[in-house]
Amino acid sequence: QVQLVESGGGLVQAGGSLRLSCAASGRPFGLDTYAMAWFRQAPGKDREFLAAISWSGGTTSYADSVKGRFTISRDSAKNTAFLQMNSVEPEDAGLCYCAAGAYVAEVTTRPRYWGRGTQVTVSS
Repeated sequence: QVQLVESGGGLVQAGGSLRLSCAASGRPFGLDTYAMAWFRQAPGKDREFLAAISWSGGTTSYADSVKGRFTISRDSAKNTAFLQMNSVEPEDAGLCYCAAGAYVAEVTTRPRYWGRGTQVTVSS
């Protein structure tokens, strides 16, 4: 059984910062290592990739829309991933999901496991 549980969402002013966390339990694919990623879905829009990170943290990938503003990191020993969101814009609002996959390229495009999401609301 694999579970991804997001936390840290909430209300943030435009230009402010927010830090999301994703706690993973179980062994995705039965593996000891796995990549993790963050996605966002705004009302009426498709789910959008934000950032991904390898097991070691040595490889990261960011959507152009968040590059330079968001930072993905992880603590593999604690099975936790983070998304530091800085300079938040109104377009960043939505339900943010944590995801897991075998490696960065896979989790970026076709994650195997999803969390339930944490809501990010941006006020102007």
